[in-house]
Amino acid sequence: MTNPYTGRVAGTVAVPTPAQIEAAVAAAHAVLDEAAALPAHVRAEALAHTSRRLDERSEEIARVITAESGKPLKWSRGEVSRAVSVFRWAAEEVRRDSGQMQRLDTDPTGEGRVALIRRVPKGAVLGISPFNFPLNLVAHKIAPAIAVGAPIVLKPAPATPMTALLLGEILAETNLPGGMVSVLPMANESAASLLTDERLPVISFTGGQFGWELQKRAPHKHVTLELGGNAAAVVLADADLDWAAQRIALFGNHQAGQVCIGVQRVIVADAVYDDFVAKLVARVEELVTGDPADPATEVGPLINEAAAIRVVEWVEEAVADGAKLLTGGRRDGVTVSPAVLADAPADSKVVREEIFGPVLVLQRVSGVDEAFAQVNDSDFGLQAGVFTTDLRVAFRAHRELQVGGVVIGDVPAFRADQMPYGGVKKSGVGKEGLRPAMDDLTYERVMVLTGVQL
Repeated sequence: MTNPYTGRVAGTVAVPTPAQIEAAVAAAHAVLDEAAALPAHVRAEALAHTSRRLDERSEEIARVITAESGKPLKWSRGEVSRAVSVFRWAAEEVRRDSGQMQRLDTDPTGEGRVALIRRVPKGAVLGISPFNFPLNLVAHKIAPAIAVGAPIVLKPAPATPMTALLLGEILAETNLPGGMVSVLPMANESAASLLTDERLPVISFTGGQFGWELQKRAPHKHVTLELGGNAAAVVLADADLDWAAQRIALFGNHQAGQVCIGVQRVIVADAVYDDFVAKLVARVEELVTGDPADPATEVGPLINEAAAIRVVEWVEEAVADGAKLLTGGRRDGVTVSPAVLADAPADSKVVREEIFGPVLVLQRVSGVDEAFAQVNDSDFGLQAGVFTTDLRVAFRAHRELQVGGVVIGDVPAFRADQMPYGGVKKSGVGKEGLRPAMDDLTYERVMVLTGVQL
């Protein structure tokens, strides 16, 4: 594996042979019953052990994330911290998950009857994770699967397999049965057969728009898709402009903009537009860009040079069509200086598509009505941020915005790992977050007891 910033070898991994891939799938299928029957304390302790060991090895793992992905070290450290919490929360969910009892004597025909409801795994899981969060998005695949007793075969992104393998190393220290978790660092094309393998009836995919093709190839499987977006941040006339500028500048560009819910579209009320834009440009120009191994760096490289070239091409295309480049947009190898664009045509790529790079696109609106219409004028709908202090506007945003999550008073890039997370429209289907993901990997099985007096 090559460090995107330095071009030096960051490490080597063994790529599984077809026979080894088959062995992993066969092992997951063979352990289905044993995994589903694992006592709660075994699953909980495996998850808690993983959380503790991630914490103990946090600096080592953060530096591996930075080396293989180019993510600035400060964000890599934050990612490890989040993964520590994900596994801890999963352990807690296992211990509190006791199913549900439902009395049925609410009607005469149900007298003497009670229902016990528990959730059971839908089957072994194929988890497919992206490069931008090589630990935490892997954690969001593996932790819920272990929590519900579902075997999982994890295919990490080809660009960032080392972090997932480190996590696999920690999981191998637990008492989970063999075959319950496999990490297979393979090329995307090598995974084609896994998409249709009937022994993996559940697919959890985070990545690009290929997810819809995946769904077509596996129409009878249960598929969860998190496919990104072009997230909007709305700045209304009553907003704290300094706070909004600081947050939008940072979280439109941190990790070089390679975040599914990072700010891309900045929708600003006309009454504060000029003041806000001046503050935003100043904040963007203050961001520290450069070597991701430097703890002070906030904006690092893109994952590869092709990605950097594409981002600059989109910016130049928008400028050629009439957009104004207020700052940034210059490429130096794999690094692109954070850009702010104004007056981009409504049909330009930087507005309509997910740029996945350090680019903010300003849109001037008359007020709340037009702002919310602009947010919804998108093929995507993952999350949105609304900077306002008006509680009525906040509830209106929650009611009207066609997204999976609305963040009031902050950027759409805010995510608490235990909350439901997922989008609508082209942003995907299904939810992540510990409890929602556990529910997604399972189905309700009901037992009715007869002759029981409550």
